[in-house]
Amino acid sequence: MLSVIIPANNEEALLGACLDSLLASDSTYCAIEVIVVANGCTDRTAALARSYKAQAEARGWTLKVLDLAEGGKMNALNAGDAAAGLPWRAYLDADVTVAPALLDQLCRALDGPKAVYASGSLRITAQGWVSRAYAATYRQVPFMARGVPGCGLFAVNAAGRARWDRFPDIISDDTFVRLLFKPEERVAVRAAYNWPVVEGFGALVRVRRRQDRGARQVAALYPHLMAHEDKAALGLGGMLMLFARNPVGFAVYSSVAVAVRTGERQRGTGISQVEVADWSRGR
Repeated sequence: MLSVIIPANNEEALLGACLDSLLASDSTYCAIEVIVVANGCTDRTAALARSYKAQAEARGWTLKVLDLAEGGKMNALNAGDAAAGLPWRAYLDADVTVAPALLDQLCRALDGPKAVYASGSLRITAQGWVSRAYAATYRQVPFMARGVPGCGLFAVNAAGRARWDRFPDIISDDTFVRLLFKPEERVAVRAAYNWPVVEGFGALVRVRRRQDRGARQVAALYPHLMAHEDKAALGLGGMLMLFARNPVGFAVYSSVAVAVRTGERQRGTGISQVEVADWSRGR
């Protein structure tokens, strides 16, 4: 019942870990197909994905690999949807790894006639000390810690997928889809998934700037969806709490935020087509 769609742009170095974790799933609740959409790749992403076909078939799963000449995440998501043969959909970033129980729990959460948006318990990971410090505070922001952000992974059942046609040509697919659902229609299952932040201060600033611009774009293009937003402002009390818990992490996190705002004032707030098309995480 679940098609897992993985858009992948030059992800040869990371896709293997993603597929390994998926194929290690203990899911027996529903049928699974995996669709890797290599798009605009100049590396071996598509070939690597094809090398997993036998392993998928041994599990009784289907693995499809699409190799698109044109890059762009939204185009890749739409191509994956068009190729999907099962009614429930999970959209998974190629650098994400999932816990063994996650697919089974997602399928159980999606099983019903009412529209459901589901994700796992988010684990924000990093390697270098700057990104680790940033992640230590980022993961404690209330919306990330207690909401259902869906960054890197979100899933919908058939009734949920019917809420939109094609993915629009925007920056933030996860924000757009999340806001199609009321807070009470969003479910976070207990099983976890690992979502890495980019490495280095400059990359963090670039990605955070893109995230913020993507959120503003959704608000501008789809203002009616903002009634479904449950992301509360952090406020002074929240900032003091984060600082008390981890002064170093808060210093890095807030420095990134300041750098983003400073850059926005210098560059202006417009969103270019290059930003829409270039969906890499800044690695």
